[in-house]
Amino acid sequence: MHAWAWLDPDAALAQARRLDRGPLLGLLHGLPVGVKDLMDTEDMPTAYGSPLYAGYRPQRDAATVALARAQGAVFPGKTVTTEFAVFHPGPTTNPHNPAHTPGGSSSGSAAAVADRMVPLAFATQTGGSIIRPAAYCGIVGYKPSFNTLPRQGVKALSDHLDTIGSLARTVRDAALLAAAASGFHDLVLEDPQPLVPRVGLCRTWEWDHCEAAQQQALLGAGERLARAGWPVMPLDLPEAFASLAAAQYTVMLRQQYQSLSVERLGHWEALSPNLQDILAQGEAITDAAHWQAIARIAHCKALFRDVMRTVDVLLVPSVTGEAPKGLASTGSPLLNRIWTALHGPALTLPFGRGPQGLPTAVTVAGLEGSDRTFLQAAQAIEAQLGEPYND
Repeated sequence: MHAWAWLDPDAALAQARRLDRGPLLGLLHGLPVGVKDLMDTEDMPTAYGSPLYAGYRPQRDAATVALARAQGAVFPGKTVTTEFAVFHPGPTTNPHNPAHTPGGSSSGSAAAVADRMVPLAFATQTGGSIIRPAAYCGIVGYKPSFNTLPRQGVKALSDHLDTIGSLARTVRDAALLAAAASGFHDLVLEDPQPLVPRVGLCRTWEWDHCEAAQQQALLGAGERLARAGWPVMPLDLPEAFASLAAAQYTVMLRQQYQSLSVERLGHWEALSPNLQDILAQGEAITDAAHWQAIARIAHCKALFRDVMRTVDVLLVPSVTGEAPKGLASTGSPLLNRIWTALHGPALTLPFGRGPQGLPTAVTVAGLEGSDRTFLQAAQAIEAQLGEPYND
């Protein structure tokens, strides 16, 4: 799979044995957790997916890593990220078919969890880097509300968008890692409750970009919930949302250009052509366009509260379709952009297979700050849709 940028089994075993000899530390005691190579670690190198930082040793852990470590997590190594978590892919392949992308930028984390190398892994999302690889690899990806997990010590791209989340094979496990690595222990889930949340079936303004397999996954999931007697109602987003994905992309491009200033100003030739092109696009965005995009996002966030008055969660498309063939691209994040911009929780659930035999998925989306009840609803939906996709 080429899922690991750095792997030290001996150190992981030594860490596990130390835990065996001591008291129970917390929620993650003895659990192996993959750490995305965008996150600083005091005992492992952190390269941010770039040869510029090969062998770089941070002096301290990222805040999320420190919190997970304090809760007893074992870290086998660092998982592959795309270059600075932008679009230039690493070597990781899809566990279901190595000829296909695992998605990005959290490619190594998604592949490692899907292939059962670890039960849990960290991921980050600025556009679609949690939801997309989780969907392509047939696992659960949880993007919490903005700033639920602290961002200190994680390579920054966009102060308005960067979000840290978790990858796992069940909603309960994804919630467990998020709870431990945030300090919000009320996110821990027990056995599924007999909930029947109100579900809005939302095709979104990006529906026409979805392949038939993704469309069928969403409609099929809605039909299954409705047959079980759940209140499932079609729900359309206001017209202002038609330009929300473009606004998110504008903000992301401009803020990536700012955040990666050290690398572009001092080491331009060491950057991939893909990243050079992305940074050039960011440079071309005017101040006015950037602030107009920020205003559009704020407007849609306000509208979204009205949208959600009649439902508890939305069920939406996860990605445009199955994982694309080839490793030169990590696939399109188009279907994920608006949920990153709205700052609310989003969680992808594997559901079905496409014509190439690869996983398809649906995403549950909710209001910012609703994570506790949101996760309960997502867990109930997971139970109703059936077991996760597995080979």
